[in-house]
Amino acid sequence: MIRGLHAEPMGVDFSRTFAEGLRARLARTPPEAMARVTLLVNTSRMARRIEAALAETGATLLPRIGLVSDLAPLLPPGDAPVAGIAPLALRLRLTRLVAHLLEARPDLSPPSAAFDLAGSLATLLAEMQEEAMDAEALSRLDVADLSIHWQRSLDFLRIATDWLAADGTLTSAGAQALALDRLLALWAEVPPSDPVIVAGSTASRAPTRRLMRAVLDLPQGAVILPGLDDAMPDEAWAGLTAGDGPGQQDHPQYRHAALLADLGLTRAQVPRWGHAAPAVAARNRLISLALRPAPATDAWLEEGPLLNDVAGACAGITLLRAPSPGAEAAAIATGLRAALEQGRRAALITPDRVLSRQVTAQLDRWGILPDDSAGRPLHQSTPGRLLLQTAAMRGRPVEAEALAIVLKHPLTHAGGDRATHLARAREVEVALLRSKPLPFPTRAAFDAWLDGRDTPRDGWDDWLGQMLDAMGAQPATAPLADHAAGHRALVEALVRGCGSDAGPLWSDEAGRKARAVLDALADAAPERGEPVEARDYDRILHALLSAEEVRETYSPHPDVMIWGALEARARNADLVILGGLTDDVWPGQPTPDPWLNRAMRTACGLRLPERSVGLSAHDFQQAAVGPEVWLSRAMRTAEADTVPSRWLNRIEGLLAGIGPEGEAALAAMRARGDRWLALADRLHTPDPARHAAARAPRPAPRLPAGVTLDRLSVTGVETLIRDPYAIYARQILRLSPLDPLRQGPDARMRGTAVHDAMERFARATPDALPEDAARLLHEALEQALDATAPWPGHRRLWLGRFGRVTADLVAAEAVRRARGRPLHVERKGELRFADPPFTLTARADRIDDRGTAVAIYDYKTGTLPSHKQQEHFAKQLLFEALMVTEGAFPDIPQREVEEVRYLSVGSGYAETGPKSLDADVLAETRVRLLDLIRRYATGAPFIARLAPDMMTWASSYDHLSRHGEWADTDAAVALSVGNP
Repeated sequence: MIRGLHAEPMGVDFSRTFAEGLRARLARTPPEAMARVTLLVNTSRMARRIEAALAETGATLLPRIGLVSDLAPLLPPGDAPVAGIAPLALRLRLTRLVAHLLEARPDLSPPSAAFDLAGSLATLLAEMQEEAMDAEALSRLDVADLSIHWQRSLDFLRIATDWLAADGTLTSAGAQALALDRLLALWAEVPPSDPVIVAGSTASRAPTRRLMRAVLDLPQGAVILPGLDDAMPDEAWAGLTAGDGPGQQDHPQYRHAALLADLGLTRAQVPRWGHAAPAVAARNRLISLALRPAPATDAWLEEGPLLNDVAGACAGITLLRAPSPGAEAAAIATGLRAALEQGRRAALITPDRVLSRQVTAQLDRWGILPDDSAGRPLHQSTPGRLLLQTAAMRGRPVEAEALAIVLKHPLTHAGGDRATHLARAREVEVALLRSKPLPFPTRAAFDAWLDGRDTPRDGWDDWLGQMLDAMGAQPATAPLADHAAGHRALVEALVRGCGSDAGPLWSDEAGRKARAVLDALADAAPERGEPVEARDYDRILHALLSAEEVRETYSPHPDVMIWGALEARARNADLVILGGLTDDVWPGQPTPDPWLNRAMRTACGLRLPERSVGLSAHDFQQAAVGPEVWLSRAMRTAEADTVPSRWLNRIEGLLAGIGPEGEAALAAMRARGDRWLALADRLHTPDPARHAAARAPRPAPRLPAGVTLDRLSVTGVETLIRDPYAIYARQILRLSPLDPLRQGPDARMRGTAVHDAMERFARATPDALPEDAARLLHEALEQALDATAPWPGHRRLWLGRFGRVTADLVAAEAVRRARGRPLHVERKGELRFADPPFTLTARADRIDDRGTAVAIYDYKTGTLPSHKQQEHFAKQLLFEALMVTEGAFPDIPQREVEEVRYLSVGSGYAETGPKSLDADVLAETRVRLLDLIRRYATGAPFIARLAPDMMTWASSYDHLSRHGEWADTDAAVALSVGNP
């Protein structure tokens, strides 16, 4: 006979013990008796694990296994209620309602939060139905003493519940509640004679508690509770539910205690289902005492010293206190690898998905792919990333970086010649997107670039042009259904490429799930009603993809697992590592409810936030009592110190306070953890001798035989003085740095715009300044910014900054115009030397005519060079003066240079120049320049970062010289290049 309430203690493999107990009870029955059993479990993973456990001892028929949250299959065909609206459709319908609320009350939240708020509202409405809450309870709430926010929230909730009731549509939660009512009515009329068992559930929800009570009333109904704490004293057990309050809901055993109290039973009246012994009975007692409710922790003083075999209880516990998350992941991976070497099964249990990904990456060094039960979030899969990348581009101009990312995506052009596509995409990136620069590529810019090439257009060029048109034509505002349809068409066209089908976009598991999400969104889109902005569509799609997980087809290692917290109920391993034991991670913070606060939820009879903490605590307690357990946490993140998990804190506090035996056990736990940390650190610490040998030296190449440095600009000379290696890389190796793909309004672009504006202004006012000079200067900058900076916001900021110096600039310009006029603007010149053969080039910003002499000016939008810098490094103006005196500029005969000045047109107006300017200074400048060129021509090495400006000074060629492997204080190693 299978009947009654049973339980299994902590420290047993629940799935295997349940399977053994079920087989034992059906041992003397025909084989088909197993198939007549109806088994209801809490998760699909538990169902699969029980099936495997039943099959371990031989061939058998399987029971009919279902979920406690899905009772429709137990009803007769045609009698099962079906939800009249899909969950997503309901959420979008509620989004429309919430959007109207936010429109009327803009102080509550930004409009972009409507979809997220609708999700939390749908969850609340489902909970109200699950807990059988009367909607009239909202009317009875007294919020007079609360803030106005809660009064507004309550008013809206009444509207929402009335609307939902008047709508009459059956929701998923309503369908489940109706299915339970019909099932219980059916059982009351015709009780099933075959066994019905509920196993593995903690009865944390009201419908599950109703189901359990009904099952216990059946002729062969049984309920088996997982992880019942039999070490807790009766007084402490009774205190979990004592009083008129909600009880100790954050305690791991609260749900068991509440169920037994409702049934009028004590733990002594609940027999065991199986006969398996706990892995470490002493540990059960230790963990039970450590997790005693907070008001009763004074029991540590009385019961702690009475604990038996503390050393045995802690012998299998390793306490890992890592200095960083990376060190924690490395130590965990090392422990998992060691367990495999010993032929044991090992599992990491953590709710921290970042930690699980880090551990997976660490295991990859040994070629180990763990069996991750959670899979991977759909938005991080290959099709998920493509969908989100293209969704983020909707309703806005196409950006160069986003276009390059999409073109390089593994699925793009997968339906055509992928190799050719990648080669052409790289060509577009280097020759078009990075060389202009072109922050917002358009079809017109692409066509103009194609027209400038020598090769004819082909099918790929036409395809990319069509994609640019399609991306640029995505509407900023449209009905949600149009967004979904247009987005899907664009993605399929990207993947199809020049081929004829969509390639592998929807073919694998991740693609099928992504397509299902898009199909569901398209079906439910009409519920949203009015048009939505493109960025709202992006948020909705991101939320939907993030909520899905996918287990892609691969062959993971069968003995290395990564589980979520719920896995502790269903599965067991030889080594269990509980990772991420910091507060806010395990347990995590309860999800905030924007609609009802804690007091309001209590008054309505809804579940309290502590419930989630209690469920996590029960998972932790079950996992912590295995044969060998690691308790692991990172003591610090990149930003701050972490707070240990409250459960870990309790265990350490209890052991430290029960005397020498506890202190010794705690020290041994920490020592075992330190050993694994040291072992993992050795794996990541390179051998000093090999590391020193592998470090690159500070490079200092010499010119190869027959190669000369025969040409340099006036600004390049400063680079030659400061960083000769950069000149070698640029002039001799012909290596030029690529412009970044993420092109923004940086200082270089602002400088280009200001130089352009000053050139326009000088050409528009060739003689004396007109009265409206300030207006003309402002208009010149506007025109320059329109041509070079396609960012309206930054154009306004730069105009405003320039406006602060306009008056001073115009006043100083009037003084200069009184002495001369702009003769040449942006004029190029070359000065050739015979010994050594060398050409000095320049592009002078401005040269003013002063009769028998000229003045040279250079505009700077950054910091002006100091006199010391001009004396040793920044010799640009002196070189230009030397070139003028020797007739290096066309249309400018040899003239005397009367003045050279740097003019600052940045955040404030200023000017500076060399301390002296005469024939002797120019002659010395000429001699020192030729000596510098001659020195490198005769074999001087081009030393990297020879004289950097300051410690933060950076060169575009630092990565090429492998700066960082050597320091600026290291001696340079001269390198002979080419033939000796």
